[in-house]
Amino acid sequence: MLLHDAFFSAIPAVGFAMVFNVPKRFLPYCALAGAIGHSMRTLLMHFDMPIEWATFAAAALVGFVTIRFAKMHLAPPLMYAVAAIIPMVPGTYAFNTVIALIQLTAANEISPELTAQVVLNGLKTVFILGALAVGLAIPNLLFYRNKPVI
Repeated sequence: MLLHDAFFSAIPAVGFAMVFNVPKRFLPYCALAGAIGHSMRTLLMHFDMPIEWATFAAAALVGFVTIRFAKMHLAPPLMYAVAAIIPMVPGTYAFNTVIALIQLTAANEISPELTAQVVLNGLKTVFILGALAVGLAIPNLLFYRNKPVI
């Protein structure tokens, strides 16, 4: 199952890398980073870690892996990282938020169930996106500092 997850998460990583005009020789590394990140998140969620924390840890791992790739090829780490985190973007939660919001505005009266759905899915979307951003930024902040951490 984890190999299937890795394979099917490498496909959108390569697709978005092609959209971002990543050179052909770097596409396998974008695929590998995307597969590693999404598989790590799936593995952590399998061990009952919440999706937000699993996404944070997987994004940090992607950050470390892409820094390694960047140093190997003398390329910018974001060239690999942006395409690699695309498979972890919370599209389902964002879609469910928008659908519930549309249903809420179309209804004649405010429904507590729809309101709860909008808030729950909206917050989950925001926290996952925040986890992606912060998790991906932390390795860069540690490796590319002008001053020591302590």
